[in-house]
This record gives sequence, structure tokens and C-alpha cells, in this order.
Amino acid sequence: MVLYFTSNVVSPPYSIYMGEDKHENEDLIKYGWPEDVWFHVDKLSSAHVYLRLHQADCIPEAVLQDCAQLVKANSIQGNKQNNLDIVYTMWSNLKKTQNMEVGQVGFHKQKEVKVMKVDSRINEVVNRLNKTLLEKKLDLRCWLEKEERDRKERESKKEMMRQEEKRKKDAEDARKKEAELKSYDRLMKAENMTSNQDAAYDSDEFM
Repeated sequence: MVLYFTSNVVSPPYSIYMGEDKHENEDLIKYGWPEDVWFHVDKLSSAHVYLRLHQADCIPEAVLQDCAQLVKANSIQGNKQNNLDIVYTMWSNLKKTQNMEVGQVGFHKQKEVKVMKVDSRINEVVNRLNKTLLEKKLDLRCWLEKEERDRKERESKKEMMRQEEKRKKDAEDARKKEAELKSYDRLMKAENMTSNQDAAYDSDEFM
């Protein structure tokens, strides 16, 4: 089963998910998407928690805390400890080799792994997330098809945002260019121009 949670501390809300056991976590390691951020308790056994980003931007602090609390709550050892380190990185940075045990992962680039501190369990956060819990059977074929549809939809939305930003930029550039032309036209009007004949002196005075 894949366990889905909703972090609704911000709008729009974020989706968080994890495998129910280490074997499903193994499948999620293999079949994640670049938009996913992976969370785990550092140096302890814990759930593999994934956050689905809306776009490639910074994760809101409140959502980070939700993910960290969920990881801690789903670690047998970590749930009983305070001052835990939670590691997280983009799914694309996860490295899986044949000699690794089920559920074990490494990293392509260690410098891209971030660490955050969790002082203690916050029951209000964990209870709020658990109230949003949905369980779905992991059918990899349907999973991949749905993920591909979702990915294309996200890419389409991103492209629409890029096009809208470009339209706004083009409109702003056109507005600035028009303003510059109007300013130039005012300078070139006849009443704003002078000639030798308009000068207060007679050129013969210098001969």
C-alpha cells in the first residue's frame, strides 16, 4: 500500500506519500519523479517520505516541518528520541546499486543532501496529517500511468506559466519602447528645436 497524506498548512496544499513497508519503499525509490523530495531520519531506520513539489521552488517551512514530523513518527527508534537529524534531497539524487539491501539508498551528490533538526515530536502535526490519510494499493502499471499523466499536467501548467511570464515581459518591453518613442518625439518637435537663426547673436559680429 502507498500511504497518502495532505499538508494543508499552506494553500494550495502539498501531497506527501510513503510506502507501507520496505518493499513498497523500494519500488518508490525506483519509480519516483524529479519533482519529488525524499525525507528520511539520518542514521536510523525510518519510513521513506516523499513530498510532491508544485514547482521547482523553495519548500515552505511549515511543509518541511510536516514532512519531518511524519518521518520521525514513522521511525521505531526515532519516534522515541529527541534532537533528530532529518535528511532530505531530490528524488533524482537518490542512488541505488545492486549490492544494497532492500530500502537502502545512497546519493549521487552528497552536497545536495540537506539536513534539518527536529527537537521533538509534535502530536498536533502528526494527528492533523493522519486525519488526511488515504491508503491505495500499489499497482505499478497504474502508478506509472497516473504519474505520467500528472507529470504532463504539471509540465503543461509550467509551460503556461512560462508563456504568461513571457507575455507580460513582452508587454512591458513594448510599453517601455513606446514611452521612449513618445519622449523622443517630444524632443524632436519643431518648437523644441533651435537653429543658428534662433540664436540671440548675429553671426556677422564674428567676422
